[in-house]
Amino acid sequence: MTEKMENINHPAVIKTKQWLEQIIIGLNFCPFAKKEFVNNTICYHICAQARLEKTLEEFAEQLTVLAEKPEVETTLFICSLGFRDFEDYLDLVDYANELLVDLGYEGIFQIASMHPEYVFEGEEPDDAANYTNRSPLPLLHIIREASMSKVLSVYNEPEMIPENNIELAREKGAKYFQQILKQIHRR
Repeated sequence: MTEKMENINHPAVIKTKQWLEQIIIGLNFCPFAKKEFVNNTICYHICAQARLEKTLEEFAEQLTVLAEKPEVETTLFICSLGFRDFEDYLDLVDYANELLVDLGYEGIFQIASMHPEYVFEGEEPDDAANYTNRSPLPLLHIIREASMSKVLSVYNEPEMIPENNIELAREKGAKYFQQILKQIHRR
């Protein structure tokens, strides 16, 4: 079991799973996500903190938990209360990356960032390409680097994944993603 029983029906987990199914897996934005989703090797950790210091303490705990549980492939650290402001969230990402290094996890884990208001540097906020990293709630995806290296080594042209995702997102258009995310938030 990779998630706490009490988290299974938490709205943040339900929304995150729906987003994974409909967007990340459904559009194949991450060609490696389906296997972990189906095999239930994703930990969905809900962080109900709103203060940076407390959030980072909890994040550090989750790094340790993931390091001690090889049966768990990845952790989605879901910020259910805080970091709704994208700039505040980017500060969290920076501090989380520093903490990862300080705790000796550099080269073991890496962080991918997703946020409801995600905007790639140099892009317009309404560009559909941003939806490749827009999630229902702010989250930090803790990825095992060894696993990522392994799957990338057998994937044909892995460097094309981001470009293909951006192209598909722009084909679908921002309204497509807005409708899905709106439906997810209604449930």
